[in-house]
Amino acid sequence: MSRRAVLWNAFAVVHLGVAWLGFLMPNQPMGDVHNVYDPWSRMALDGSAIVGITEPWVYPQLALLPMIAAQGLAPLAGYYLAWALVVTAVDALAFAVLVGRAHAVGRVTAAWFWLSFIALLGPVGLYRLDGFTTALAVLGCLWLVGRPWLASILLAVATWMKVWPAALLAAAVIALRRRGALVGGAVIVSALTLSGVVLAGGAANAFGFIGDQTSRGLQVEAPVSTPYLWGTFFDPRTFWVYYDRDMLTFQVTGTEVDTVIALMTPLLLVAMAGIAALGVVAVVRGARYATLFPPLSLALVLGFIVFNKVGSPQYLCWLVPSLVVGLVLDRRRWALPATVALGTALLTQLVYPLLYGGILTPALVPVTVLTVRNLALIALLVWMVVRLAAIVRSPVRDAAALRAASFA
Repeated sequence: MSRRAVLWNAFAVVHLGVAWLGFLMPNQPMGDVHNVYDPWSRMALDGSAIVGITEPWVYPQLALLPMIAAQGLAPLAGYYLAWALVVTAVDALAFAVLVGRAHAVGRVTAAWFWLSFIALLGPVGLYRLDGFTTALAVLGCLWLVGRPWLASILLAVATWMKVWPAALLAAAVIALRRRGALVGGAVIVSALTLSGVVLAGGAANAFGFIGDQTSRGLQVEAPVSTPYLWGTFFDPRTFWVYYDRDMLTFQVTGTEVDTVIALMTPLLLVAMAGIAALGVVAVVRGARYATLFPPLSLALVLGFIVFNKVGSPQYLCWLVPSLVVGLVLDRRRWALPATVALGTALLTQLVYPLLYGGILTPALVPVTVLTVRNLALIALLVWMVVRLAAIVRSPVRDAAALRAASFA
């Protein structure tokens, strides 16, 4: 059997296995599909309400598109499986572009990494919108050099579904010379999206997702919430976990929590600006795309995770595109960061859904596992920032790697 056939067989096994696990595992790893994606899309189709248009929404407006697409398959398989099929289809498209004819060792390595990541993260990566946007982001990142307009359009569409791909687009604008194409594609998508929202009568809710995010409390899995979780062991009258019925998430509270909530968004903005500034200085000093884009994009994505008040387990999907590109360009340099990312994916699946009851009613082992996962993410962020600083000090101009990237 050819290497390409082995990869595609593995793709089928991993996606079937993870989809099946969604029905077996505890704590509703498919909960969002049934509880929110299905009713949101049905309301839009029957005209009773359109989230993001007739009412504020936690997501940007294009997030509704894959949810509605799944409704087209729901009569055949039910909405759970329909959603899994939609995500698997877009994964297959990105996987086909990544693997090609399976001749390039870097691409094969990146393909095995992605499949391993899907398996280790488990159902939450498949049964969430983040899985859909990850595939779009992988496609966009693979096409950045060879097809920058198309890459920009894909990343912008993904951003108008979940905001996080904006980190990849920002890194590309910094690291690549064809900035006009990257900015132009994003402007076109944004203009068309906003025009559609305004024409549909949703101007007042066009950016409602920004307000929803900034007003949120500290979600239980977020790195910043870790001290509050440990506080529940020592002072349960001051520190505890509660369910926010407006945001449909579990959050933490405790000493000075309102101050921490208020500080997190400015801190996130400062961190992202600082990382971006390192990238700009690296470009000024002569760093090229192949050297700069993978660590810069991964650092920005990790900044979104580490300094975020929300720490949903599916956020781990966001690590995939940068690491896929890194492995394609230089598999030896990126093997260790990719291995660390796989470890964080496994720890995340242990936390949710397997040990989640011990997070909501804090128990020692589950909280310890979550703490280790959060510390690993922080360490990976520091690692990428150190790499960026090293590039600033001694930029590497790797023309061979740039050529390797350009045939995507």
